[in-house]
Amino acid sequence: MAETKTPIGFIRNEGRRLMDRWWQEMTAADGAGRPTAYVFVMGSLDEILRVFDLPINCPEITSLQTAVRGRSLEYLQTAEGYGYSPDICGYVKADVGLQLKDRQHPNGTVPKPALAIATNMCNTYIKWAEIWEQMYHCPVFVLDLPAWRGGDVTPRVDGEAFRNDRRYVEGQLRDLIGLCERLTGRRFDIDRLREVMAEVNRMAAGYQAVLSLNRHRPAPFSAIREGIVFQGISNLYRGTPEGSRFFEGAAEELRERIHLGMGTLNEKYRLLLTGTTCYAALKRFAELFEEWGGVFVHSTYMVFAGGGFGSDFAYDVTRPIESLAETLLLSAWRGFSTPMFYAQDWLAETVREWSVDGICFHGVKSCRTTSTGLPDVREWLRTHFDIPGLFIQSDLVDPRMWSDAQLKNRIDAFIESLAGRRATGSHEAGIRRPSDANAAR
Repeated sequence: MAETKTPIGFIRNEGRRLMDRWWQEMTAADGAGRPTAYVFVMGSLDEILRVFDLPINCPEITSLQTAVRGRSLEYLQTAEGYGYSPDICGYVKADVGLQLKDRQHPNGTVPKPALAIATNMCNTYIKWAEIWEQMYHCPVFVLDLPAWRGGDVTPRVDGEAFRNDRRYVEGQLRDLIGLCERLTGRRFDIDRLREVMAEVNRMAAGYQAVLSLNRHRPAPFSAIREGIVFQGISNLYRGTPEGSRFFEGAAEELRERIHLGMGTLNEKYRLLLTGTTCYAALKRFAELFEEWGGVFVHSTYMVFAGGGFGSDFAYDVTRPIESLAETLLLSAWRGFSTPMFYAQDWLAETVREWSVDGICFHGVKSCRTTSTGLPDVREWLRTHFDIPGLFIQSDLVDPRMWSDAQLKNRIDAFIESLAGRRATGSHEAGIRRPSDANAAR
């Protein structure tokens, strides 16, 4: 019997293996007293940290993992008992609870930080990093990325303003390099940086291939169920051969699923998620839509937490520092600012390109950054682009904010409205293009 080359199961098995290995390395680093860098999913600067062989911990991921494991509430209550308000970001409180529990996580042990890196891409990052600074007296490096300064959705990369912004970011990167040299006692190796950046380019190509494959009908993966695996690996293994091979293998498996007709089960309605899902009820969140044949084919989270990989991301390794600064700026504009602050046109274009039937706007009660203005965007898209939208609320990691009956009623009604559009044929008129709507404004 000929050996099968079908890679079905690669994403699940290899994703699990890589995540287990990362936790083993974290636990070993703690046992050895090895210095570790704490970073965030937006602007992590892994490229520079890997030059100095600094292990990377991403507390947003460890926090959501406490929720997926059904353990987040005990960490949240530990932080609240310490004095943190219920209104504070659930990720922050789950992490603070973890730190207060001697860094013991359901998956392993998180080492203490020797360095914390924050950016201005989330208004909570800097205050969160200051908590670690107070707990462990570690230095905090804040990367200030100039944001979009206007309504023009196309950055002018050849303009004087962009060149000034690039020089501003480049200067900060050189400051970080100096800080890492002092912390580790090692000299910066620019050739090693080129190697890491080339690996990031390889991973970005695989990530973009994975995203694009979900334009197929039926979609070969769920942006909620497998999207969480892609987010974890893209952040924790950025710039590594293991991470690159994972996304190349993932794309291969997804192509094989398409070849074999193995799309997401019972796809009737293609959906786009804006914001994040509720990780404390991840399976149930997906089921409430999937019971009706609703499948999430894309999400804004896979863009703004994807390290800029969702666009035409590529480093020029012949000028590494300058290219890193440029790409951070473009990632901030395209990946972070656009889906979060200029969402309407981006969402409308994604709905058209991914053949989406409707958008779920999930408001996170403890995250004003991703939730502010969602009902307004929903109404704008309905009025100008005839895009159906559902607005619901729960939380990132707090199971106390989950109301199954209330959410089910809202989701049932939304899917029934999509069915009504399909029954009357109104959906066949097609989503109006942003350019059409702009002309009508």
